[in-house]
Order: sequence, then C-alpha cells, then structure tokens
Amino acid sequence: MVSMHPAFPGATAVSGLRVYDWDAQDGLCGGSPHVHLACTEAYVVVGGAGELHTLTVSGVRRTPLHPGVVAWFGPGTVHRAVNLDGALKVVVVMQNSGLPEAGDAVMTFPPEYLESPVTYRLASKAEDEEGARRRRDLAVSGYLELAASVEAGEPGLLAEFYRQAVQLRSDLFDGWEKMLRSGALAAAERTAGDLWALRRGRIDHLLEAALRVEDAPEPQGRAFGMCGRLDRYALG
Repeated sequence: MVSMHPAFPGATAVSGLRVYDWDAQDGLCGGSPHVHLACTEAYVVVGGAGELHTLTVSGVRRTPLHPGVVAWFGPGTVHRAVNLDGALKVVVVMQNSGLPEAGDAVMTFPPEYLESPVTYRLASKAEDEEGARRRRDLAVSGYLELAASVEAGEPGLLAEFYRQAVQLRSDLFDGWEKMLRSGALAAAERTAGDLWALRRGRIDHLLEAALRVEDAPEPQGRAFGMCGRLDRYALG
C-alpha cells in the first residue's frame, strides 16, 4: 500500500514566524523571552532585520539576524527575538514536534507567576493582540532582571528560574516521554529499519514513496505565538 502521509523529517516541526513589532519597556520590539527545557530550536531568517538575544549562565549574546542566517540553540538557552525594522520573518524549525506546545516552553515571567501551573497559565493566556502584548511585557520584565543579574556576575537568579520552570512542568514529563517515543525516537527507529532493509536489498519502503504538501494558513488564521504571529503547519 502506498503511504499518503510520509512522516515529516526527524519528527521536527516547522512554522513561519513574523516577529512582533511592538515596543517593550526597554524600547526594543519583539516577542516574549522564553526557554525550552528539552528541545533545540533553529531560526532560518528569510526577511527583514533583527537580533536574537540569548541568555545563559555565560552571559547575554546578541546575534544579528538577516536573510540567510541560520541560528540554533539548545535547552536552557533563554531567547528573545528582536525586530529591528518591523519586517523580521523567520522559518522556525523545532525539535520534538509537539513537545513545545505541550509545555516545554516556559516564559521568563517574574517568580511569583511561576509558583504554580494555575498562576502561570493565567499569566500566559493570550487570545488576542492585547493579551499577547501583556504576556510579552510580563516576560520581558522578568528577562531584564535575569539578564542584569547574570551580567553582574550573579547567575543565581537564572538558576532559580530554571528550578522553578522544571518544577512548574514536572507533572508533564511522563507525557513528554510518550511523545518522544512516538515521535523522534520512532523516526530514528524507522530509519534504522530502512537501513537494515537496504543492506539486504529490500525495497519495500521505496515502493511506498509519496509526497505531502501543506499550505500556509490564511493571514487571519495566524496564531499569536510567543515571539510573533505564527503560520503553523499540520505535519502530523
């Protein structure tokens, strides 16, 4: 039987991102700073100009973004997309499709909003532009405090943010492991099986070759993501 739904490469996810052009309290325009606890993320810049601000215990780094740049960062890297010309567009490639949407991403809210899933959920709710702006401003507020403490040589505040983020998501870890096993791990195992077959001259999986295409949603269907308006693709 010919497969009508080949798996997207490596159990990754891809989305189109138009970074917010709303100015924050520090005068910079962009999205909500956040961290991923288990996933690596990549930016492929396709339009406009901006910066990627990243924060780790080593300090703050500001990476210029312009068409052709590919930048990626692993779990624990607090990141903030900054839109310098109002036209920054990025293709986002995310490891472990579905995991970020299942809670792997945690925004840099001040500590009192990270005390429980309830307080965090209320602070992160954003169904319209007003909600997305409020959420972004709250995350920027926490981010600026974290960045200032690290640049002052005191990474303890960032470490405490990590601890709070892990505790906040601790009830989700079993579900994440199931997603990993059915997603990225299953994709790797499929490839291992295909290699086993190729060594034996078997072509079964080649006879199941197929094409799948997903169009970007209409502009009014773009979601209010953490960093900007998102074109989300149904790749599952």
